[in-house]
Amino acid sequence: METFPEMFPSRKFGRKETRRMTIKDIAKLCSVSVSTVSRVLNDRPDVSEDVRRKVLSAIKDSNYIPNNSARDLVRTKSDAIGLVVRGVSNPFYTDIIRAIESTVTQAGFTLVMQQIAACDDEVKCGAVMEREKRLRGIIFLGGQFDYTPADLALLNVPFVCCSYSNRYGTLAEGEYSSVSIADEETAREAVRELYRYGHRRIAALISRPDDQSISQLRYEGYVSALEELGLPFDPELVISTGGFNIKDAYNAVSEKLHQGAEFTALFAIADSMAIGAMRALLDAGRTVPKDCSVIAIDGLELSEYIEPPLTTLCQPMEELGRRSAEILLDMVQHKASHACEVLPTTLRQGRSVATVG
Repeated sequence: METFPEMFPSRKFGRKETRRMTIKDIAKLCSVSVSTVSRVLNDRPDVSEDVRRKVLSAIKDSNYIPNNSARDLVRTKSDAIGLVVRGVSNPFYTDIIRAIESTVTQAGFTLVMQQIAACDDEVKCGAVMEREKRLRGIIFLGGQFDYTPADLALLNVPFVCCSYSNRYGTLAEGEYSSVSIADEETAREAVRELYRYGHRRIAALISRPDDQSISQLRYEGYVSALEELGLPFDPELVISTGGFNIKDAYNAVSEKLHQGAEFTALFAIADSMAIGAMRALLDAGRTVPKDCSVIAIDGLELSEYIEPPLTTLCQPMEELGRRSAEILLDMVQHKASHACEVLPTTLRQGRSVATVG
């Protein structure tokens, strides 16, 4: 067994003493991060057995004593699961939240929810909730796609990204869990559907093309679909709103139409944005789908009851929520490994797409 020498000798009252080992000392001895040592101390599942044995051996041989308050924190954790919801008014989340709550409560846990603004840091919020509410695990509903190991060092409990993945981050496979759809491919499918109806001038309604989030993924799907179909990319047909709400979409499309942009179809990355776009087209004297076809992604119930009903690629919202909760509970209760799942979408035909005239 590897042993570790006495560290940090000091002089006090004429005799040699040893400074108490810290978690940073253990991390240095084992050539791992402080967060990895913390995960071992908290018996987290996302640590390899080799690393776990090495850290535990170092703790034993160096007589390291974990901070009492930290150990008490672990012992007194409740049966609470945290849910951090990014974006306080997104109707897409309603069915997902309901499914998460149902799954969590049926398993005997309590759901603690915190809503944050789109500009807030969901990981920092989750870390605060973890400490204050003694959480066993966290679900992030909506979030950034660019996490790094340093970002997640704040967390000491398992977590799942619901409705998004870590596409632009540096986490290795097996370091995080997610449940989402294939955003790029779904966007390509939407553009192909418009192409199938004869459309060649297809506009895209997005939030931003470079936000490292759902907007960028679906924008990249739009661009790659044009290339696949042999259609030229025209930057004038990309309409950026800076957000996902109906009003921003209405204003952005109205401005683009006022500028004289010509397109026979529009792909919106979200149902809510499509609804704003359809009203902008109507107010500009254009009929949907006679003058302009519209297709989107999400499958909101509301979009079935507008006129005309929206053609959209529906996300399996209840399954997104249920599987996110099940994966998290499996890690909490059975120390299962991280898992990433991609769920299929289904095309719901409305009356907002027609053959180009």
